[in-house]
Amino acid sequence: MQMIENLNWRYATKQFDSAKQVSEENIENLMEAVRLSASSYGLQLFKVMVVKDPEVKAKLKPAAWNQAQISDASHLFIFCHYDDVQENHIDEYMNLVGDVRQLPADMLKQYGDFMKNSVLGLDLDTKQNWTARQTYIALGTLLAGCAELRIDSCPMEGFENDKFDEILGLKEKGLKSAVMAAVGYRSTEDQMQHLAKVRKSKEELFEII
Repeated sequence: MQMIENLNWRYATKQFDSAKQVSEENIENLMEAVRLSASSYGLQLFKVMVVKDPEVKAKLKPAAWNQAQISDASHLFIFCHYDDVQENHIDEYMNLVGDVRQLPADMLKQYGDFMKNSVLGLDLDTKQNWTARQTYIALGTLLAGCAELRIDSCPMEGFENDKFDEILGLKEKGLKSAVMAAVGYRSTEDQMQHLAKVRKSKEELFEII
């Protein structure tokens, strides 16, 4: 599998070369990979803020404990989930299913009602935890896509979510930041790239039943 080689190549890059930018074509490819990522029910109850503006990154950096990746990486992919799941989210998705698959609304109503009964009755904390977890699935797809394109990446939870939400105006959009990834190209000075990858053995990690 080429994917195995790609995953062996990637690591959580700590120092990016700020002079190197990811091409717009490759950013488009990465966004498409995230768009196609798996999502529970297919609902995609998240949005991704792709930040390349140096001024915006400069505002975000103090809220990420001044980590160099924020300013030095080419782009930041900030995964944000909806702070509540509303009926219209499901209705909009079912309308999209009908349009793409050319199916009448009455054929989809039963499935739409099933999702509403499963999700809308959950308490707010449960819904927020669920939608936040969906962003991590998309993050994994982004990291794999970066590795395939030989673009370096660093997944990051080390930031103050409330401050990010304020800077990016997320509250007004009904969103909360969950996790992000810095993408770009590694600096030759990043010593992490020379270290052997450390992972548990298959025997320890997997149990075949």
